[in-house]
Amino acid sequence: MIEKDMNSINSDLIDNPTMRVPVCLCLDTSGSMSAPEKGTTRIDALNEGIRLFYDAVRDDEVARFSVDIAIVKFDSSAECISPFSGVGEGYPATLEADGWTSMGEGVNLALDLLDRRKQEYKSTGVDYYQPWLVLMTDGESNGDEDELERAMERCTLLANNRKLSVFPILIGRGASRDTLARFSPRRSPITLKGVKFKEFFEWLSKSVQAVSRSVPGENIPSPSVDGWAEL
Repeated sequence: MIEKDMNSINSDLIDNPTMRVPVCLCLDTSGSMSAPEKGTTRIDALNEGIRLFYDAVRDDEVARFSVDIAIVKFDSSAECISPFSGVGEGYPATLEADGWTSMGEGVNLALDLLDRRKQEYKSTGVDYYQPWLVLMTDGESNGDEDELERAMERCTLLANNRKLSVFPILIGRGASRDTLARFSPRRSPITLKGVKFKEFFEWLSKSVQAVSRSVPGENIPSPSVDGWAEL
């Protein structure tokens, strides 16, 4: 896991005290993500989508100062490849596909990062919107079952207490809708249409941009998912 220098974190939050939208992308990078599909691979399409997401947030005059993004990947283990920060310049490290699907480990790491970021906000007096967890997977979890159950319980408790918004996204037909549904009691899993990661991340960028302009507690309608979801 990548650690950030605490002075750097505090400096970032002190220099830019804008109300934040913390978004953690928890992404399946198991070996099945390297399968070819429609002239590309899922992992390549995912990398392209992430870069588009960063560009879209960076180009928005409000969101670029308020959206905090972290990225966790999970395969045979879980790893934070990009700790919470603004979009800044450049992009996170390119993801590669290999190994198994340690989903519980990945989600627990993502929740730990969100908890830590909330404490950093509080310690520096920075307000924040309800955190987002975006969980994307193309397969069944085959990591530690206790970790998986613990991750589901944590997500359910936070979501039911309106302390976390979970966006469960199934990639292809190999992922279990029933499993992802247990992470998200308030939002049903949605299946990505083919490899339309670009369209999904366009939708995600519009969604976070809308939140960054909202009043806390305001009911913000989500953009249509027609362009990327199988309905």
